[in-house]
Amino acid sequence: MERPDLTFLGFGEAAQAFADGMPVTFGAYDRKTGMDAARGAKLADYARASATGFSTNADAVRFAPIILSLVTADQALIAARESAAAISAGALYCDMNSVAPNTKREAALLIEAAGGRYVDVAIMAPVHPQRQGVPLLVSGAHTEAGCAALASAGFTNVRAVPGGIGTASSIKMLRSVMVKGLEALTAECVLAAHRAGLIDEVFGALNNSWPGVDWLEKADYNLERMMVHGLRRAEEMEEVVKTLDGLGTGSAMTRGTVERQRAIGSMGLTGQGPLDAKLAAVLQERQGQAA
Repeated sequence: MERPDLTFLGFGEAAQAFADGMPVTFGAYDRKTGMDAARGAKLADYARASATGFSTNADAVRFAPIILSLVTADQALIAARESAAAISAGALYCDMNSVAPNTKREAALLIEAAGGRYVDVAIMAPVHPQRQGVPLLVSGAHTEAGCAALASAGFTNVRAVPGGIGTASSIKMLRSVMVKGLEALTAECVLAAHRAGLIDEVFGALNNSWPGVDWLEKADYNLERMMVHGLRRAEEMEEVVKTLDGLGTGSAMTRGTVERQRAIGSMGLTGQGPLDAKLAAVLQERQGQAA
């Protein structure tokens, strides 16, 4: 088998968005490939993206010069551990997962001990619609090589930040306190305003307080994100809690974000339709759970 120029670990929404139009050949391994219920769908994803599919993590990283790890937060360290067992000397392991800086440092020890070069990469915005134009921050001892590798793979908005492994991920984690926290706070507000029959009054007041901001539009977008990605966001925010606790500054608000993101994400709702329909679906699901 001819080896691709790059390998994805994890081939979900982010990886598939990055793979679209990528100017290099690439392979992919996703843990779901080995799960009977999801195997067919994942193989179809590989075929649709013209990716070389691998059946194990070891096969995927063996001889791969560039590895992009894009798994869920709870799998990031597992992916690094499995990769360390087969990674080639000098291979670049670009850890793009949304995890705490200490998690990345632990992963880096595994990869570096096996002869790989670990790169801390933070994705600083939703992958859609920007895809390879999404802002990336890169830190660590191999920043220069990592930036060059990402550029060769078609990424166009890559910036090195001074500091060791964990610097880029710290910026991402602390940004998420606000971004995912505002999602959760907005959802809490709009659900209550809808139930009270006061949406126009409450959100009119918010718009008056922040001229130029359409808070209902934000509420619609934020609620859709939580409905579709709330479980994944909750996992990320667990990593943010670890980051904040490690800094010793407190994480009470972010712990609430975890709870709200997980509660809405676990409902299994599609996020489709206008805001009124989303609100009705969430409240109906909450009522059903309480019954």
